[in-house]
Amino acid sequence: MPGGQERALRRRITSVQSTKKITRAMELIAATRVVKAMQRANAARPYAAKMTTVIQDLAAGGAGIDHPLLRTVEKPAATAYVVLTSDRGLAGPYNSAVIRATEREVMASQVEGKKYRLILIGKKANDYFKFRNYEIEASFEGMTDSPVYEDARKVAALVRTMFTDGSVDEVVLTYQEFISMGTQRVVIRRFLPLESMQTVAEQSEADAMAKALYEFEPSAEGVLASLLPRYVESRLFSALLDASASEHANRQRAMKAATDNAEELITKLSRALNRARQDAITTEIMEIVSGAEALGDGSEDGIDDEPDVARELVAAGVGVPADAQPSGSAASTPGGAAGAAPAGGAQAGSNPGPFGQGSHAPLPGDAQPKGFPIKGNADSMLYHRPDSRSYGVTGAEVWFDTAESAEAAGFKLANTHPKN
Repeated sequence: MPGGQERALRRRITSVQSTKKITRAMELIAATRVVKAMQRANAARPYAAKMTTVIQDLAAGGAGIDHPLLRTVEKPAATAYVVLTSDRGLAGPYNSAVIRATEREVMASQVEGKKYRLILIGKKANDYFKFRNYEIEASFEGMTDSPVYEDARKVAALVRTMFTDGSVDEVVLTYQEFISMGTQRVVIRRFLPLESMQTVAEQSEADAMAKALYEFEPSAEGVLASLLPRYVESRLFSALLDASASEHANRQRAMKAATDNAEELITKLSRALNRARQDAITTEIMEIVSGAEALGDGSEDGIDDEPDVARELVAAGVGVPADAQPSGSAASTPGGAAGAAPAGGAQAGSNPGPFGQGSHAPLPGDAQPKGFPIKGNADSMLYHRPDSRSYGVTGAEVWFDTAESAEAAGFKLANTHPKN
């Protein structure tokens, strides 16, 4: 039904419009939050950079200690994966990309015969791996949207404990690195063990003469042992900030795409609604026209069903009613002579009718019949009695002495009366 289709389209358009409002609001919120996340990440970089520089200075100055965080195993038997995802969805491929990368690494570890431990940050990762019966060591929620340093310290403490007591031989960090508003990439980096001091010293670009100017209290080894745990925390906090900025950037793009798709869908549905309305209007017009034609056919049929009345009128000497003959035809008189006139001045061959006689044909020389006033001009003269009434019959007029006689003949009153 056209009406039902219109109602369904209107409901769907309303639903899409409501969804569009939600996605538009989420896009604006994500755009605001990604800016704040970028600012926080940029504010935290100087601390991480300075921490890295100090460790490089210590390594270049000859500090070398046997710290548990520097323990390296040639063939690790167990690996811990720290996975950073979000607590909420509607962020495009952000969560799925990180989860798929982690799952591939876990499957590769299982193929090599290694054990794995999962440390999940974010509700999405926890739901995914828990549903698939993976072994989950620990999970954290409520710290991905706007992470703080205490969150990084809490996770780093757990990771350090697992690494130092030998539960795992290495720790891998999986998250999305924020490069720009339009570019984020999934990275898998070794988190623990830290690089050896020899490697750090080789990578340091500091001048050896500048290192000689530093004095460490109580000692370089003591300072390094105190800084390494903080270095782990700063690296994890930097990853959390990158993941947060990447999440908001992905959500902004996803919500913008959803808003654009909603606008396109509304346009298509509006066009479909207009077509449905046009079809409904066309159908109604066709029904009205068909009904009018049916009514017109019925009235004609009703007259055709009474041919005897017209025959009686013709036989009585009066014209056929308007409904019974075509428009513009003259009233007929007995004998078939249209130009018949009354006795005493009428044309030959005419017979007076019982209710009065009339003719459209003028008399010769525009003469007036005796006892009959003339109405009209020479081209359309009508003869009638002074006391008769006028009844419309097609294009002609027939006059009767009384209304009763006209109604008895089947004519309708035209509400006119001649004036002498």
